[in-house]
Amino acid sequence: MLRLPLYDKGTGFTFEERRELGIEGMLPAQHNDIETQAERTYSSICFNPDPVGRHIDLSQLLNRNEVLFYKILSMHLEELMPVIYTPTVGEASRFFSRVYRRARGVFITPRHAGHIEEVLRNSAPFSGVQLMVVTDNEAILGIGDQGVGGMAISIGKLALYCVGAGIHPARTLPISLDVGTDNQALLDDPLYLGWRHKRLRGAEYLAIVDEFVAAAKAVFPDVVIQWEDLRKDNALMILDRYREMLPSFNDDIQGTGAVAAASVHAACRISGRDFRDSRTVIYGAGAAGLGIARQLRGQLRDAGVQGEELTRAVIAIDSQGVVSADRPGLDDFKKELAWPAEMVAQLGLAEEEHASLAKVVSAYKATVLIGTSGQGGSFTEEIVRAMSANTEYPVILPMSNPTSISEGIPQEIYDWSGGKALVATGSPFEPIETSDGPRRIGQANNVFVFPGIGLGAIVSGASEITTTMIAASSRALAAALSEDEISSGCLMPEVSRLWEVCGAVALAVARQAIEDGVARFTQIDQLESKIAENRWVPKYPEIVTTEF
Repeated sequence: MLRLPLYDKGTGFTFEERRELGIEGMLPAQHNDIETQAERTYSSICFNPDPVGRHIDLSQLLNRNEVLFYKILSMHLEELMPVIYTPTVGEASRFFSRVYRRARGVFITPRHAGHIEEVLRNSAPFSGVQLMVVTDNEAILGIGDQGVGGMAISIGKLALYCVGAGIHPARTLPISLDVGTDNQALLDDPLYLGWRHKRLRGAEYLAIVDEFVAAAKAVFPDVVIQWEDLRKDNALMILDRYREMLPSFNDDIQGTGAVAAASVHAACRISGRDFRDSRTVIYGAGAAGLGIARQLRGQLRDAGVQGEELTRAVIAIDSQGVVSADRPGLDDFKKELAWPAEMVAQLGLAEEEHASLAKVVSAYKATVLIGTSGQGGSFTEEIVRAMSANTEYPVILPMSNPTSISEGIPQEIYDWSGGKALVATGSPFEPIETSDGPRRIGQANNVFVFPGIGLGAIVSGASEITTTMIAASSRALAAALSEDEISSGCLMPEVSRLWEVCGAVALAVARQAIEDGVARFTQIDQLESKIAENRWVPKYPEIVTTEF
């Protein structure tokens, strides 16, 4: 009992439990309740000023006493979420092999080809896993291929499912599809723990993923999968390939799109502007940019916008400039983002100006600017002033993370816009100073939607996670903003409200699953109580011994 993280209570074992379990004398004399333990352990974590060091300390706690870990996380979520999640988790993935202490989750490698189902059955023989976060480790945040270190991302995401949505830790399973790495520094590192080969590509890669998905469905028939940090071409292919095979979604594409759209809706509540009148520039035409464009256009379509007006509502820019349908060698996934050449010509830009974000913002008369480029500091004073010339309340969302690659600094954006910009960021920033005092900067972070999407899919028994379920999560997030948050100019809720927000998102997603005809549980009037019944809170269970 002292070595099983889900059952270990440490000094929380009562004297009666110690006697019954035969662990008398193995613990100090005093019995502490979980609140006292949390106070002591949190204080010891605070001794370490380094965020990566704190991440290691929290990981050690998770591997020792899971209930206490989640208790502390829930009590200090705003402070500790950046440690277990973005931005610190990016560094944790870099150093994964060098600070490795204990195995957690399942590492699927090409050596397991032909018996992945057996590997999964052995991994969690006593629990019906409901949720997996699965990564192939190639596109970790803004730092790229981290090989086996991507497991830190899966573990961190699932921790937020547990503390935000209330999914029981025993029902979760982090997965690393370790199919090699093209990061030569890792391959040359004698301490690297991953499969020491170049990445599998093409048919060999797909065969591993196919076998894994089939095995996951066979071993855990009700599992929901969140795909995480896959390279953009693989991300789109995998999303489309398996979405009807089992309930699954890609957080980098769909979660990011939902949060960005929710931010725009919130900005409309603040400014009084109609959502249908938004003119959005997406700077960064990768998977995240595509996800945002899909979500915005989908919601605009639902609002009655059609045809050329719908296409014109969102323009994407990549490293070569405006994404245009006549560009030679245009990637297949970018064709969905591309404007017809004649529409691009109507902007009146010289050819060399197509790559100038400031010129495009001015010519297009953008009201919303969203960054998914990974190019730190790219939202310059010239660009912010151009946005401010277009509209009274420019919406500026530098969403790239970690913090080092954020397209803009909130304080600078606020100052350059004369205090008018409505800002939310992908990574956490300190409050900005305004003439009315400090103002909190909302974090446009997927954590506000992905736990609720997972919980809603689980509770409804969804066979598929539809695009309308993702849209429902976005609208629910926007609606979850309080009047105080709106009046203060915040586009995202406070992190301390995560439990409440995740519940609202889960309810909206589950209702949509029923409306879409993909749910097994169809009693809409019972959804709220069913969600409440399925949410776990971190408290010690009573341990009862039984004679056989």
